[in-house]
Amino acid sequence: MTHAELLFSGVVKSMSPSILDLSSAMNSHSRELSHAFLNFALESQVLRFGRFTTKAGRESPYFFDAGLFNTGAKLEALGRFYAETIQNHTLNYSMLFGPAYKGIALATTTASALSRYYGLDIPIAFNRKEAKDHGEGGQMIGSPLTGRVLVVDDVISAGTSVGESANWIKAAKAELSGVIVALDRQERSGSDSRSAVQQVEDTYGVPVIAIARLDDLVHLLAGDAEHRGHLPAILEYRKQYGVD
Repeated sequence: MTHAELLFSGVVKSMSPSILDLSSAMNSHSRELSHAFLNFALESQVLRFGRFTTKAGRESPYFFDAGLFNTGAKLEALGRFYAETIQNHTLNYSMLFGPAYKGIALATTTASALSRYYGLDIPIAFNRKEAKDHGEGGQMIGSPLTGRVLVVDDVISAGTSVGESANWIKAAKAELSGVIVALDRQERSGSDSRSAVQQVEDTYGVPVIAIARLDDLVHLLAGDAEHRGHLPAILEYRKQYGVD
């Protein structure tokens, strides 16, 4: 068992039944699970501290790159975090969709974890960036888009990926049921007073859930002697760009 798996297992075993049974509340959120995920991301160098420029041109004191979950063991543990988060919410969905490119691996490992740990054999689909003009052709791979579709992605920066996914789902006469991401940065999107996550929720009328949020990172750093020195910069960034 890898260190990440031991970490996840230890967190789950330490949870009380009331913490584990969160399905009755759509907005329930397990801080213990979130902290375990953030520690896993730090260990994998997916979450890093320093000075980084975001797509919006902001100088951010932290950076999250899900592409660095790049080994079999890391992806297996990552899928379980996604699956556990899904199970901790009341989501009415019948299949998963992973938008190319990162969403392909994320949806696949999530479906595998749902099958292995929860006995749920959930269909998955994903798209190609470019249409294929030979073989099976088209831009969709996997199960046909039908029923209620849960989109699996890493982060939502501007909502563009979700919009494209929603278009695919609508074109197939299926229904977007929600979105799950690894990290909600909880910051304003451009000149809008809302975050990208809030914009998606308002635009499509569906829940967006996250394994962890910026608030969870702040809470983690406050009690982490090794990384606490990065907290002031993150608090200042949240003060400047954050949303509730």
